[in-house]
Amino acid sequence: MTTPHDSPTRRYVVTGGPSAGKEAIFEAITAAGLPATEGEPAREIYRAHRERLGRHLEVGDRRDYSREVLRAFVDEYCAHKRGLRFYNRGIPDGYGWDRFFGLSPYPELEEATRIYRYDTVFVLDPLSTFEDESDVVFAKDREIRRVHELIVQGYYDAGYEPVFVPADDAQSRLDFIRANLRLPAT
Repeated sequence: MTTPHDSPTRRYVVTGGPSAGKEAIFEAITAAGLPATEGEPAREIYRAHRERLGRHLEVGDRRDYSREVLRAFVDEYCAHKRGLRFYNRGIPDGYGWDRFFGLSPYPELEEATRIYRYDTVFVLDPLSTFEDESDVVFAKDREIRRVHELIVQGYYDAGYEPVFVPADDAQSRLDFIRANLRLPAT
């Protein structure tokens, strides 16, 4: 008997702007035993840049950061060979964040977006609260909505039709995603 984990390769992105609840949904995905991104690669790369630079990213640093995040996303995509996997953000997130930084799309991002395609993109609607105790997010409260909109637009520009996941607790959101994908509940 074949399980969803043994089936042909399927890739599902879960994304959204700051305050969308990605960390909680990925905890629920992992607790349900579904294969998923560990941590948030873009955030870890940002932390490494901030530690090395001793400050937040500035305009001159942002393209290098974007390229490093793209490499991490492509590496994760290529490492997945069989069964389903949930990705914490996807390659087209780069369009939204680059626009937020005032950067235009670059050839490597455009090529990766064409080559590495996801089966479904889930966008988490923003939650009503924003907390980032580690001060990693570079968006201020008033910019959160703009970042979210730019990320969503990046997926539309890349040819996706995202599925919007209503703001709710993590388990309800996971139930919504599973129902949309017709995955059995645990």
